[in-house]
Amino acid sequence: MLDDASIAETDHAADSIAVSVWRGDASGGTWETFTVPRQPSQTVLDIVTWIQQEADPTLTYRFACRVGMCGSCAMMVNDEPRWTCRTHVGRVVKDGAISIAPLRNLPVIKDLATDMDPFFDKWVKAEATHHPSAGRHDDFAAVLPDDEQRVEASAGIECINCAVCYAACDTVAGNPDYLGPAALQRAWTLYNDSRDDAGGAILDAVSAQGGCHSCHSMGSCTHYCPNDLDPMGAIAGLKRATAKRFFRRGRG
Repeated sequence: MLDDASIAETDHAADSIAVSVWRGDASGGTWETFTVPRQPSQTVLDIVTWIQQEADPTLTYRFACRVGMCGSCAMMVNDEPRWTCRTHVGRVVKDGAISIAPLRNLPVIKDLATDMDPFFDKWVKAEATHHPSAGRHDDFAAVLPDDEQRVEASAGIECINCAVCYAACDTVAGNPDYLGPAALQRAWTLYNDSRDDAGGAILDAVSAQGGCHSCHSMGSCTHYCPNDLDPMGAIAGLKRATAKRFFRRGRG
């Protein structure tokens, strides 16, 4: 890994970068190469923005906060899923070149922008939406931060739905029915949340076809998560919970 001094040195190693950008839509596309000036502290999102503003205003991409809070700028950079706003050029440039493509495993709308609907549809299919156990007029439920289940639930709440783990997942690539690491991690979070009232429904959903048992435990989701979450660990938790329920029912 490059340190800050190495990045600064790399920033001034060349005056420009050859940037290959995927252009097209759901019907197909091709690569187009742009020569982009190097700048100090330049990010991959800075490169994409420069191309759109200075070279080709028709380039389509998605971004919002630019500071790693929203996750909407995620793209494939040199074939790896990354937040482009937090990816320093000095860390990824290879022989003066970078490739940028839309996130893998999602339909392409145009150029670098993907359709997120399938990603969120799987959240719903996984019952990864809150099922309240109380109404708005009821007292707030006490939540103890050191409770074992609360610790499990809290471990995944920083997911911001960027779909980096979904793009990294080879199981998703090979199995379109697979719910994916983000939806399953959210399901595990809710399963461990004392305020959620649908533990059984969650286990039903995640143990069905395309659920947690389809995961091959390769770990790309955890490896690439920009927020250092552990979707693979959450999926393992769901596997244990569904297996325990299965054997409990068998004994009953």
